Amino acid sequence: MTTETSQCAEHKPSPSKAGKVAALTQQYASFIANAASITVPPDAAQRAITGFIDTIGTMIAGRDEPVVGLVRQWLGAGSTAQGPANSSVLLGREMASSEAAAWINGAAAHALDFDDVALGGHPSTVLVPAILAEAQRLNSSGSDVVTAYLVGYEIWADLVAREKGSHHLKGWHPTAVFGVIGAAAACGYLNRDDEHTCQMGLAIAGSFASGLVANFGTMTKPFHAGMAASHGISAMRLARLGMTGTPDAMEHHAGFLKAISEHNDVDRMSPADTLGQPWKILHAGLSIKRYPLCYATHRVIDGVLALRNQHQLKPDDVESVEAVIGVAQASMLRNHQPSTGLEAKFSLQFAVASALVEGAVGLNQLTDQVVAKDDVREQFSKLKISINEQNCPIEPAFSYADRVRLKLRNGSVLDTGEIRFAKGNAMNPLSIEELEGKFLDCASRAQGVDGKRLFAQLAKLSTLASIQQLHQPGA
Repeated sequence: MTTETSQCAEHKPSPSKAGKVAALTQQYASFIANAASITVPPDAAQRAITGFIDTIGTMIAGRDEPVVGLVRQWLGAGSTAQGPANSSVLLGREMASSEAAAWINGAAAHALDFDDVALGGHPSTVLVPAILAEAQRLNSSGSDVVTAYLVGYEIWADLVAREKGSHHLKGWHPTAVFGVIGAAAACGYLNRDDEHTCQMGLAIAGSFASGLVANFGTMTKPFHAGMAASHGISAMRLARLGMTGTPDAMEHHAGFLKAISEHNDVDRMSPADTLGQPWKILHAGLSIKRYPLCYATHRVIDGVLALRNQHQLKPDDVESVEAVIGVAQASMLRNHQPSTGLEAKFSLQFAVASALVEGAVGLNQLTDQVVAKDDVREQFSKLKISINEQNCPIEPAFSYADRVRLKLRNGSVLDTGEIRFAKGNAMNPLSIEELEGKFLDCASRAQGVDGKRLFAQLAKLSTLASIQQLHQPGA
């Protein structure tokens, strides 16, 4: 999404019977340290694998984006300053420390804003780069990699479910803020860290958490994803070395949850006593993006394209467009007159214009050249945004439903009606063939990558004896 959207879990922790703050950080640490004993059902594993497929696809497609080059230059990719170079950079020949590889790979995966969404953010674009880099260092199995993803997702989901307000409206980028905690949890599991180490690692990760919504539509947004992935690894490494943090960093009155809460309307009281029972990904799921721009635009794009195609409309046929969206969505879509492809990712005006003029809103449209076209820019002034105040109980960053009305020059009005879920949403999912189609399209944008082979490997990720098998030496 970039919206950060999400499939935010409807699960809300139950009220604390004792009326006192639960020892959340300790409970999270205990869960991570003992997660190997919990059975992972096939449907939960499959959702994690979907996250790997989608993220690695978008990482490959985004690997030549300018922000990735800047991060590689800044980190000195290949440097061993942060540790031995045991992790692959962008699944290619170049190797780096796990922290550096995770940062570069995370920035690439999020650079196009084409990666999956859930939990008010983009969980896979942080979890997958962190897990992939650390698992390569450890030579972990595919099964361990899948469980690590679910562990990171589980902690992330529990934290998100405790907030009643909006992190976006407070100014926090949830992918970066929660991502570093989730990445630390996943890496704690991979390393089989004990409970005390995990508790300290989560506390350290809480102090790494950062990322501003104000930076949406710039290179800093994908930088956030790589930063969170890398810092999750670093937090656990520092804990392993003996660095300490407060044992109640998540729930303390001056801790993580309260610090990032919009109106201090956050549940620090309830125990986290349902972790992995069942796995939260089975409820919250993952939503796969069909368009490489903020997820807040996707329902509107679906609506405009459907009306355009159904009625064989041309841009000149349309006098005005009304899009009904949510408050947080409107806040994120700040670029009303974008001048670059990057800015256009957070512009509902561009999303509607591209759908009307180009008949598509894809990687080929999200370019500076398309944004600058006169016939595209002429559509911007046609859009009126209205607000639906009713929030979605499943995706709190969105309205309950979006809606599109096109007023035509002949006086007629075309109305989509309520659009509840975009195609690709966890409640309206892509087929495996559609997922593969997106992956292969992403892979085709990079030389030296055998997309078919890589997709087949990822589809059977749980069965791989070693994550090293995913390395693409010719890339």
